[in-house]
Amino acid sequence: MPLPSATAVTPAAPRPRTPAPPEAYVTDPALVKRAVKAAALGNAMEWFDFGVYSYIAVTLGKVFFPSGNPTAQLLSTFGAFAAAFLVRPLGGMVFGPLGDRVGRQKVLALTMIMMAAGTFAIGLIPSYATIGVGAPLLLLAARLVQGFSTGGEYAGASTFIAEYAPDKKRGFFGSWLEFGTLAGYIGGAGLVTLMTAFLSTEDLLSWGWRVPFLIAGPMGIIGLYLRMRLEETPAFAAELAKASKQEADRPKVRLREMVAGQWRALLLCVGLVLVFNVTDYMLLSYMPSYLTSELKYDETHGLLVVLGVMALMMIVQPFAGALTDRIGRRPVIAAGCVGFLALSVPALLLIRQGSLLAVALGMGALGLLLVCFTSAMPAALPALFPTKVRYGSLSIGFNVSVSLFGGTTPLVTTALIGATGNMMMPAYYMMAAAVVGGVAVWFMTESAGRPLPGSAPAV
Repeated sequence: MPLPSATAVTPAAPRPRTPAPPEAYVTDPALVKRAVKAAALGNAMEWFDFGVYSYIAVTLGKVFFPSGNPTAQLLSTFGAFAAAFLVRPLGGMVFGPLGDRVGRQKVLALTMIMMAAGTFAIGLIPSYATIGVGAPLLLLAARLVQGFSTGGEYAGASTFIAEYAPDKKRGFFGSWLEFGTLAGYIGGAGLVTLMTAFLSTEDLLSWGWRVPFLIAGPMGIIGLYLRMRLEETPAFAAELAKASKQEADRPKVRLREMVAGQWRALLLCVGLVLVFNVTDYMLLSYMPSYLTSELKYDETHGLLVVLGVMALMMIVQPFAGALTDRIGRRPVIAAGCVGFLALSVPALLLIRQGSLLAVALGMGALGLLLVCFTSAMPAALPALFPTKVRYGSLSIGFNVSVSLFGGTTPLVTTALIGATGNMMMPAYYMMAAAVVGGVAVWFMTESAGRPLPGSAPAV
């Protein structure tokens, strides 16, 4: 039987193929630095507001919640503070999936606009003496806008930096996100300190408290400009190309896939964010009010101590981030958990001594332990999830944990002290958080120096 000719079979028409993802991304150092600056500035603006709100909480209590009981005023103020965290998961459920569908850059620009608008609006609200109960209601509404927008901010910013940074320097570049947080805190604390020192109580109550919130307007415009100039991350661009060559077809991810499909990573995320944010809010948000209202410490000196601690943390932050690239995220986070478990009580006992040196030493010790989290988490958390669901899953896990445990820290701690009379409650609360964080570290996988899940190596 004669063999068939090679030309007897007509070849099929070539089928269109989806572009294959690159074997490796070659990052542009200048572009990475621009991405880091834009992401960090948004974080700085967010925490400038939270810092101002925390440090001027006593004054806000008098403006919006008049009462003869200073503790009741402080609880009401922190209640409005915590209310914003209740809507953060909703913001995460909206902005996270949107960031996985239309892109990280567009959503981060939107969250910047909303954050700036909410903060600016607080500075325009009339006092309780002027419009009565409408004042605290408007304050609550502005805080809810802030909380909703913040639901997409941290997860988006950390994802943005992680997907731009080279694998071997992701910890270093990610640490600048929390550098922006500390810069925002210092800006807020420094401004409140100057106002407290140079303005009379009457001026502070009548108009001075508005100034920090009104600054958010120009800051938001600058941040929006920087974010609009950025390109989409290489990892998301590759994911989009892999999904379809047609621009109209975006990656479609269901909420079930973001949650049920990532349940183990979500549990780890919740545990890591819990220890990170409980200790963060305890030290940077609650301690100034603790020194003033509970220990009757001089308000200006207390703020200056916290300001010094944050400046120390900023100096150490990039070096600690680079250290996580060398020895890994797990050892650094674990060291922070062990440190808070062992040193929270001694540090708070030092703080309660009341002398400037003792307070500075106790706060400084807690601040350096906190750097173990602020330097490692921006790189560790995005690495828990694959590219397709990274923004959405991280937004949900991060904001659920922050809402339940982080943002409620000042309110819960104040209530615990009021109920028990035990001034050591802040230490016990941090120790409990350290135990939960330690369990999460035990089960997490090391990500330092490795590609992000679902992404090609970045060099």
